Amino acid sequence: MIDLSTYDAVLLDMDGTLVDTESLWIQAVVEVATGLGAAPLDQTRLIGGTVASIVAVVGAALGGRVAAAELTVLIDEGVKRKVAQAGIVLRPGARALLDGLISAGMPCALVTSSGRADTELILDVLGRDAFAYTVTADDVPRHKPDPLPYATAAALLGAEPSRCVAVEDSLAGLAAAEAAGCATIAVPHLQPVPAAPGRLVLTSLEQIRVTSAKVTR
Repeated sequence: MIDLSTYDAVLLDMDGTLVDTESLWIQAVVEVATGLGAAPLDQTRLIGGTVASIVAVVGAALGGRVAAAELTVLIDEGVKRKVAQAGIVLRPGARALLDGLISAGMPCALVTSSGRADTELILDVLGRDAFAYTVTADDVPRHKPDPLPYATAAALLGAEPSRCVAVEDSLAGLAAAEAAGCATIAVPHLQPVPAAPGRLVLTSLEQIRVTSAKVTR
């Protein structure tokens, strides 16, 4: 069990970390690509990606035969169908973690590669009280694995990145947070994550707690 209260702020990924939507994205993307006759996709390149990066992977598999704008629409429609069918399911331990952050008054931001519209839909399920800020793919010009999303979130919270901890499920997200200077906690979901300096690998969010906020700034 690790206590996040030793940090000044917490930065949380969304898809695959707090909610089980990453698998729905991949299913929808694979169905769109297969339906258009694409070559088999390297699904690891879809994990933790933005809409633009995922569209680029599918477009390459199609040899450029379908415009990016059309692929974006098809994938968006496919994801919405998957979410409507399956619902938005929280990852084990997510609700307790968010409740703990609220109770402790811990500064927290959501840092996601999803767009603002999709994020707002998921926030309706997660609740907004835990997050002082949300940084989406629409809010920054560069995305995970670039450090900008996490650097932006830390700056919004007024916290030094070295005093922040990011909780992520994907290698791309971990690379972004670590490049920004954050400590990281990995809770792998769809891809294995090795241990690394400054990174703690857990099996579930249920192994994380927040007892009280500690602000040393």
